[in-house]
Amino acid sequence: MRVLIGGGSGFVGRELIRLLRDKGHEVTVISRQPGSGRITWGELESRGLPPCDGAVNLAGENVLNPLRWWNESYKKDLFSSRIDTTKALSQAISASSSPPRSWVLVSGVACYKPSLTAEYTEDSDWTPFDLLSQLCKEWEAAAFLPESVAKTTKQVVIRAGAVLGQDGGAMKQMLLPFWLGLGGTLGSGRQPFPWIHVSDLAGIIARSLEPPVLSEATPPTPQVYNGVAPTITTNYEFTKELGRILRRPTIFPVPEFIMSVLLGSERAVILTQGQKVIPMKTLESGYQFKYPDLTSALKQIVGS
Repeated sequence: MRVLIGGGSGFVGRELIRLLRDKGHEVTVISRQPGSGRITWGELESRGLPPCDGAVNLAGENVLNPLRWWNESYKKDLFSSRIDTTKALSQAISASSSPPRSWVLVSGVACYKPSLTAEYTEDSDWTPFDLLSQLCKEWEAAAFLPESVAKTTKQVVIRAGAVLGQDGGAMKQMLLPFWLGLGGTLGSGRQPFPWIHVSDLAGIIARSLEPPVLSEATPPTPQVYNGVAPTITTNYEFTKELGRILRRPTIFPVPEFIMSVLLGSERAVILTQGQKVIPMKTLESGYQFKYPDLTSALKQIVGS
């Protein structure tokens, strides 16, 4: 299988490429820089879609980039880096004389409104309620293919939680303060913390790329999978388990107002609020999680 990946040089992209190549698949990355096994976004636009059996978009500015201040310029980059790349790929797929069999977009669980009680599955209705949920709406809408193309190309949206792994993602910024004994709960600590190990997110994407079973009579609608572990965890539980595995104290809680000052209130909600997200369709698809619980995931990540 030949797979085209937008944003393949990032944390999730590197894991996905390793998995696909281990399975014997051929991978081409769409990148800002030309190189071996790559095409640029400009080449995609000017030359069209290269031959491929599946396409994935992982491109997007890091929402929790600690080096960028929360301002209008950064917000604009968050939207354009996701929506423009997704639109470029969906348009290239639509214009191709030989479109891929599968088209996968990885978006986020920020579409679901934070709640201490509500539980969300892939079937849950939602409407935008803040900046990040509006981003999810426009992002996913940019991926939709025309009905004529969707008859032969399977569309998949994977809504990922916080992605945990050894060499990037959320853990990269968390581990140092925890190693120093400065880790602690964020805000109340009661907020749900939807997460997934990077190996499982790559596994769900790879499974989604498998050839579709399509009905000629009914154009398929996009299939949605929640890319989260099946175990619901709170921020407090995550904090205490990471501290236990690292054998470090977790006695320095960070109040919500400090998070809002440091990150900006619209961005701080990612960490100070959360959603109980259930991977119902993901489990129904037959995917078996390598790291279904927090303890096994964290032990793999910190090498315990």
